Amino acid sequence: MAPLVDDVTAEILLRLPPDEPEHLFRAALVCKPWLRVLCDPGFRRRYRTFHGTPPLLGLLHRLQVIQGDPAPRLAPTTSAPLSPYPDCDRSRALDCGHGRVLLHVWVRGRGWHLTVWDPVTGDQQSLPEPGIPWLIYSAAVFCPVAGCDHLDCHGGPFRVVFVATDDYDELVKAAVYSSETAAWSTPVTLDDGCESYVRHRRDVLAADGSFYYIPYVEPRRGAVIGDETYFTLREGNTIIRYDWAKNCISMVDPPDPNVYDDIALMVMEDSSLGFPCLENSSLYLFSRKVNAEWVCCRAIKLETVIPVADPDEEPVVVGCAEGVGVIFVSTHVGLFTIKLNSGLVKKVAESGKYFSVLPYMSFYTPDHGRFSSLARLTDV
Repeated sequence: MAPLVDDVTAEILLRLPPDEPEHLFRAALVCKPWLRVLCDPGFRRRYRTFHGTPPLLGLLHRLQVIQGDPAPRLAPTTSAPLSPYPDCDRSRALDCGHGRVLLHVWVRGRGWHLTVWDPVTGDQQSLPEPGIPWLIYSAAVFCPVAGCDHLDCHGGPFRVVFVATDDYDELVKAAVYSSETAAWSTPVTLDDGCESYVRHRRDVLAADGSFYYIPYVEPRRGAVIGDETYFTLREGNTIIRYDWAKNCISMVDPPDPNVYDDIALMVMEDSSLGFPCLENSSLYLFSRKVNAEWVCCRAIKLETVIPVADPDEEPVVVGCAEGVGVIFVSTHVGLFTIKLNSGLVKKVAESGKYFSVLPYMSFYTPDHGRFSSLARLTDV
């Protein structure tokens, strides 16, 4: 095939939608020249850059502590042949970030340990425990490379941030793991003398002086912005901030806990911290501005876009897919996504117990799929 024809073919294949990798597979089977184009590293880079944000390939979710652990499964949302789920006896999905899945798995004879899994390449890496005797916890996995566009982080360095309520002293602690040093940082403790911590704790004690406030970490997905990761505590929409580069933890003034319940943190388009919440059958999107003020950016009437089986049952926001402006909402009819830019609603799963939905997003391109071996077999 002449170079000019190769270029035209590449321009056509470049426009195949990434949210259904099956199209790439079918194109690769048409003929050897097309397979050669698809396997070219330059084409793969252009394909990722052309489409920008990685597509949604699958969903995991986490339940509340009292609900136990869900079945260890990554539910595919496309036909991409993802690698098998890591072998374990029990599993808790903690986060998905930059092409990786963070799991807390229990294996008979070994006990609990963290595993970073790449469902596209099949790579798995076991991590030691972070040195925090956890009672209830959350975590995040992400690529730490400055300037990276995070379109192809497979095989690169990663960080894992672990935040937990200590099972012994009942304090909030955090640590970060580096894949480059294969070690955890020294755990740091949230200063219970800081102003917002004291203010929130006194509010709880003022309501009922008969109990002691324990800052339980909410087992929801956090939000990663630069060198900072954000998580929530169970009471009063309290938000904690962990700076993994400086290994320090602090608190962020939360939105009004008397108005908004069970917020799910997300990264906004302008890289600010935000959250969607539900109130009177409407979805409100809030963002934290530079002056630390929480501002409502948008409101969507859910009753007009999402089917509800029982009008008395409120929908629940259970997660966000960052970079694509997608919110996950659970109802008794099923699990739905709402695209904020278009208002498009799509049912992605049947109804069930959803507390924190973790979207797995990644490009499934020839270098990470089955095309390389196919190219060798056909000797292109």
